[in-house]
Amino acid sequence: MLVSLNWLKNYVNLQGLTPEALADKITKTGIEVESIDYVAEKSTNVVIGYVESCEKHPNADKLNLCQVNVGDETLQIVCGAPNVAAGQNVAVAKPGAVLPGNFKIKKAKLRGVESNGMICSLQELGIEGKYVPKDVAEGIFVFQNDVEVGADVLQLLNLDDVILELGLTPNRSDALSMLGVAYEVAAILDVDVKLPDTSVSMIEAKATDTVGLKVETPELNPYYAAFIIKDIEVGPSPLWMRNYLIAAGIRPINNVVDITNYVLLEYGQPLHAFDFDRFDSNQIVVRRAKQNETMTTLDGQTRDLTTDHLVITNGQEPTALAGVMGGANAEVSDTTTTVLLETAYFDPKAVRMASKHHGLRSESSARFEKGVDPNRVYAAGLRACQLLAAHANGTVLSEPMIFDQLDKSEKQVVMTTNRINNRLGTEMTNEDIALTLKKLGFLFEQNGETFEVTIPTRRQDISQFEDMLEEVARIYGYDLLPYTLPQGVAQAGSLTKAQELKRFVKNYFEGAGLKEAITYSLTTDNRAQMLVSPEVKEQAVTPIRLAMPMSEEHSTLRLSMLPEMLDSLAYNVARKQYNLGYYEVGTIFISAEEKVTKQPKELLRAAAAITGEWLTHPWQQEKKVVDFFLIKGIMEGLFERLHVHATFEPTKIDGMHPGRTAIVKVDHKVIGFVGQVHPQLQKDFDLKDTFVFDIDLAYLIEQHENEPNFNKIPRFPTVTRDIALVVNETVSAGDIQQTIAKNAGSLLKEIQVFDLYQGEHLETGKKSLAFHLLYLDPERTLTDDEVEASYQKILLAVKDEHKAELRS
Repeated sequence: MLVSLNWLKNYVNLQGLTPEALADKITKTGIEVESIDYVAEKSTNVVIGYVESCEKHPNADKLNLCQVNVGDETLQIVCGAPNVAAGQNVAVAKPGAVLPGNFKIKKAKLRGVESNGMICSLQELGIEGKYVPKDVAEGIFVFQNDVEVGADVLQLLNLDDVILELGLTPNRSDALSMLGVAYEVAAILDVDVKLPDTSVSMIEAKATDTVGLKVETPELNPYYAAFIIKDIEVGPSPLWMRNYLIAAGIRPINNVVDITNYVLLEYGQPLHAFDFDRFDSNQIVVRRAKQNETMTTLDGQTRDLTTDHLVITNGQEPTALAGVMGGANAEVSDTTTTVLLETAYFDPKAVRMASKHHGLRSESSARFEKGVDPNRVYAAGLRACQLLAAHANGTVLSEPMIFDQLDKSEKQVVMTTNRINNRLGTEMTNEDIALTLKKLGFLFEQNGETFEVTIPTRRQDISQFEDMLEEVARIYGYDLLPYTLPQGVAQAGSLTKAQELKRFVKNYFEGAGLKEAITYSLTTDNRAQMLVSPEVKEQAVTPIRLAMPMSEEHSTLRLSMLPEMLDSLAYNVARKQYNLGYYEVGTIFISAEEKVTKQPKELLRAAAAITGEWLTHPWQQEKKVVDFFLIKGIMEGLFERLHVHATFEPTKIDGMHPGRTAIVKVDHKVIGFVGQVHPQLQKDFDLKDTFVFDIDLAYLIEQHENEPNFNKIPRFPTVTRDIALVVNETVSAGDIQQTIAKNAGSLLKEIQVFDLYQGEHLETGKKSLAFHLLYLDPERTLTDDEVEASYQKILLAVKDEHKAELRS
């Protein structure tokens, strides 16, 4: 919200405070002042001049030679503006004047003719071009005739104004109006608010005889008033109104439109003016739009409507999208003579849906969405009628057409001095609280230390004791609240098991040599379906697309972190960083619905991608290029530290190398995959051999039960045995390892695969797997009989479960 201090002074006495001091006070009471800006950089020696004569320059076709009376003298000025003419009151920078940008005006000769000063446009005086009225955008600004020649232009054009930009929170919709800000400042400074006069003279002819009104949806439009103003003369609005609109960031258009915008900013109540002659009906019908109905709005865009939208119609076709924007078919123009003025209360939810659906965010919709003051709707209409009568020579018809089912009742909140002091830690007296309520302008009844407060409808953010507690605290002064330390027993915070394990996993990956990556959760439709783990594909019917994406590159929620990680690898490889290893711990988003209606499910995953050389020892002329077993080893190290047993089985996955990819299983459940990216996909990303994994970290965290403990260094010797088994080539080493661990007993401490052989001396379809077994009892020395007994159990178990034979 942009607040003009010169405009604000019309409603409240600022007590001579500087803009900085006032901004500090407003910020300390809860509304942040984000910036303090001046309408224009200060100019000097710029006055009103009267153009007595204007003739063509003798030596230039596009220049004019003007004689300009500036009060104490008449200056000869050469001007090139196309709209300069005799009889005009204009802004004149006299010789010695300084304009914005430190532009100094001096006497000069233009095409051989002396020029003593400059006739100025609004842009030259420091006003931004986007706020300059279109009728003077290409030339000088011409004042109306009620100005004094020689007067300082600074105040006449409001160039000495200061603008406070308020950063409003969503609950403070009351401060989206000048009157709302006036009430806030009055409470801070303990002064009265001067409300604008809404008295208006009306003729005997009745608006109810001119136009009819039918509201078919009172639940969406509980209040609608239609005023009729005849004999309108469309033209420029008065200079003071133009100045205030420019200060508020709104470009003046004409007196009718400017008045509706002025009242919107003054009261916070949006209005809309229809050209009644173009309305093509004497009947107003407020209804839901029909499915597939269309209308053209004021911005010239054709809008497709649905039954969720509320429209104002002439009984046949829509003339406005309620609360959002008017229609082009009844737009006020220079030929308008009769205005149908709408002031209404529209349901915030309905306005928000329409605004969001059409991507139309207007000053009007912003206020309706947050809720306008029910008791200002009619008053704002009267204020606009008064201004139209005064500044557009309009004639207001009596008895406006009104539909009213709006609840205008005020809420009641009860509070006590003791309860307030207990909550705030203060020692306020009854008198302190009463004074605070009077500053706020709230009516109340006091019975001892009990206050029954009536909340004005302009403050719709207040409905309970806690709301009033905040009001009392901020007006009393946050700086006056006592500083106290918390009392009671303090308890140190801690991480949950899941948080600890998540942190542990990250530390492990970094210790293994990987660097953390954080990639976007949003990606393209195509990438969302790349490198998706098999168990995720079973749960997700289709990727989830955003309803209103910022761009196509970030339009769909990811099903895998790997595509964006490959993109990060490619980005860095392109910048000559060839040896890279990234990991990411993050979430993916899945839904089992074809058309998503519920919140998607988030799954915690861990993924990694490596490429290039893993180790390089130039002096020894050694290097280790990344491969399948390297990234598999990183995973196995994690599983070992989490005390989880995993197995790997060959598989085929879209986008992965068909002979170098495996699924990962824990307790026979697929939790992810590992392998090399398909050569074609590597080529698409301009990468060399790249290996990746993607696993379900949430499941691993659930399976983790072992707490870390301390193991003494053993005092007794270990016993080792090697066992070589011949099995079918389809049997995985992980399954055999799991069988050995299950049947060997508690004395077996470690199992390692150290050899795989296929070829000569073995049958076709067979392979040999060799395991290194380590036995230990920390309390005594093992005997050969104990180790042999365990060894024989292992042989029997692997033979029964895997048809394994001891290799001779």
